[in-house]
Amino acid sequence: MSVSVGFRAQRRVGFRLMKLAVAAVAAAAAAVMAAPTANADVVAYLVNVHVRPGYNFPNADAAIGYGNTICDRVAAKMSYAQLVEQVKADFHTTDYYQGGYLINQAINELCPAQIWQLRQSAAGYTLP
Repeated sequence: MSVSVGFRAQRRVGFRLMKLAVAAVAAAAAAVMAAPTANADVVAYLVNVHVRPGYNFPNADAAIGYGNTICDRVAAKMSYAQLVEQVKADFHTTDYYQGGYLINQAINELCPAQIWQLRQSAAGYTLP
């Protein structure tokens, strides 16, 4: 009889350990799913593009709308060289840095999920 009691006690301990392990795995999965995602910061974008001269957006909606078109172009895998040239043409400038700054602000603040795509597109880019 003592053998079966010992076996039952071991099964209970084993079952408790298994429940604890399952709970730990569930908690870890919940923590991963609850991890913060990249969020847009529209206010930071607006401050940064209005402080820098040269863009002259008529209002905040126009600035945000243009930034979102940059996000869409990156998501569509437009090459970085094409993107810079398009922004420069849209603002009638030959200044690479003005175009690059706006692209950087749009991606970092409006669509941070596209940062990796932009980096891949810009890899190896050199000024013409």
